[in-house]
Amino acid sequence: MSDVPRLIARYNNREAQVSKSRILKPRRRWAACGIFLVAFLAAGLTACGDSSPLAAQPFNASGGLSISPGDGVTKADPNKPVTVTAKGRNSRITDVMVVDNAGRLVRGELADSGTSWHTSSPLAAGARYTVRVSTADSDGSPGRGSATFTTAASDKLLRATFGPDGKEYGVGQPVTAQLSHKVTDPAARALVERGLRVTSTPAAHGRWYWVDDQTLHYRPEEYWPAHATVTVESRLDGTRIQDGLYGGSSPALTFRTRDRIVALVDAAEHRMTVTRNGKEIRTIPVTTGKPGFDTRNGVKVVLEQEEQVRMTGTSIGIAAGSSESYDLDVRWATRVTWSGEFVHAAPWSVGSQGYANVSHGCTGMSTEAAEWFFKLAKPGDVVKVVNSEGSMMTPFDNGYGDWNLDWAKWRQGSALDKVAASQYGIDQADLPVAASARLRPQQS
Repeated sequence: MSDVPRLIARYNNREAQVSKSRILKPRRRWAACGIFLVAFLAAGLTACGDSSPLAAQPFNASGGLSISPGDGVTKADPNKPVTVTAKGRNSRITDVMVVDNAGRLVRGELADSGTSWHTSSPLAAGARYTVRVSTADSDGSPGRGSATFTTAASDKLLRATFGPDGKEYGVGQPVTAQLSHKVTDPAARALVERGLRVTSTPAAHGRWYWVDDQTLHYRPEEYWPAHATVTVESRLDGTRIQDGLYGGSSPALTFRTRDRIVALVDAAEHRMTVTRNGKEIRTIPVTTGKPGFDTRNGVKVVLEQEEQVRMTGTSIGIAAGSSESYDLDVRWATRVTWSGEFVHAAPWSVGSQGYANVSHGCTGMSTEAAEWFFKLAKPGDVVKVVNSEGSMMTPFDNGYGDWNLDWAKWRQGSALDKVAASQYGIDQADLPVAASARLRPQQS
């Protein structure tokens, strides 16, 4: 019926081409003709609708279909494809949908003949699937068939433990994922990345970086937005990762970022400038590493804090009793590397602070300033050192040096740019349903 107004409009537009002197009289005549045309077309369309096989109620086609795994199977092999075959000579498959209990659709391919269909992406382990099949017989009458089965659970599961632990962090805090098993294949790594979802509000899009075969770090291109909510979750549960390894359940993680706190330590100028949300709030005279003990350059992230910590020269390789040896109880210590670099109180070097670098690698300041910074800073906040004679902070082996890789190099640590992971059909959220899972045969 939707074509009737269009046909009437076309018919009346043709009459509008007559001369102005004839408009009044023909309008009445064509209006009457329009009513007749509506009635005629409506009757014709209704008659056609009643006789079309497409309008018929679908018949039960289950008896004419072979679906494997069969209906009711409880331990189907997830490594084997789902297959659907039309048994009858005059029956064709027109539509197939396979979906698990989590709502994930499985890709498939339909033969040109329309007589067979099979899945083209892996099934999940320990999942319940429903197969729905639409058919058409030789005269076009529609049929429906279905089956439900469950795949066998896997004994070898890939789980992820997410970090950081806690509720609130600075904007420099990377997300970490520690996997229960090694993943080395590039395609499997890409699949894992797609399944480990990180979202933030406000949005901050980033990438995973494979630190090793079991460890991943995630960060945005720039620091996280201040006061963002970051959520990390795994959608790999039941997903086939590689031979014999399937995704297992992993607890999700949510944390918030706080104000954007950045401390910029200029080793050449002997000062530390602290900003909150881009606004300078204090400049502090400091001393950094002296020659031979130069402070590392680059971006570091606050790891932990201790009001008092014992520091010894032997902990960083200085021989006990040597001229450089020391054993001190240090106050207001904010750790930025696991090897022992802190921002801390150094009352013994106040005379050099702001003028010379005399420490063994830490950033020292007055007790009052160190306490102020200790109470301001929290894990995840950023401490960046510039203009030191020291080496660059390494990305992963001594704390969180992740931000010292530029974005291009960071992306090189992701498997997504190397593998077209979409061929595995795991990332259903990014795929249109009709194009990926419900494939129809070509009409002859």
